[in-house]
Amino acid sequence: MLKRLVINGNNYLGVFCRSSDGLALVSADANEHVIAELQEALEVPAVRMTIGGSRVVGALCALNSNGIVLSELVGSDELALIKRIAKKELRATRVPGRLNALGNNVLVNDNAGLVHPDIGKTAHKKLMDVLGVELVKGTIAGMRTVGSAASATNKGILCHPKTTPDELKQLAELFKVPVTVGTANYGSPMIGACVVGNSKGAVAGLDTTGIEMGRIEEAFGFL
Repeated sequence: MLKRLVINGNNYLGVFCRSSDGLALVSADANEHVIAELQEALEVPAVRMTIGGSRVVGALCALNSNGIVLSELVGSDELALIKRIAKKELRATRVPGRLNALGNNVLVNDNAGLVHPDIGKTAHKKLMDVLGVELVKGTIAGMRTVGSAASATNKGILCHPKTTPDELKQLAELFKVPVTVGTANYGSPMIGACVVGNSKGAVAGLDTTGIEMGRIEEAFGFL
């Protein structure tokens, strides 16, 4: 199911929320309406939380069906909460390094991932261990913040409209899903900041046009 939504009056949903096929993590101050809409669209439990006391949860974590990686800013109580909620087989850990906005710097599904080219060796290894997939360094539209420039599910990837042909080819070969380009929120190219999706559904900012919603629907294989 596809929906338009705002979180705390903000159209940039990916800043406040991330989802896999089994779980969505969302800002602790999201109201009941937001939680209900997310759960209906994505067909997964939506868990309120903070990371390092911050509500920009989507910018500070990344997840797939194997694990959850969180900024090293995450507190012990916050990490314990995630570990209690997550399925027993789902790993969850903090990842060290200066590039701690993992939602902005990691694009991942259950097949593979693309990460910021400057991710350190130790962080890169921990990301692969927890997410359980191959992670390759690269760019999208020349941008290093690949998690904010695209949104990936197990059915497809929607990217920044200036993604190059070489980048599109790399993404398709790496993730093994169809890849296309588009915008959201009435022309924003920062897809990962505007759209939260999984194999079951997606939510986009309230300003997303009908044409843009159609592109999201096509990209994620819901047609």
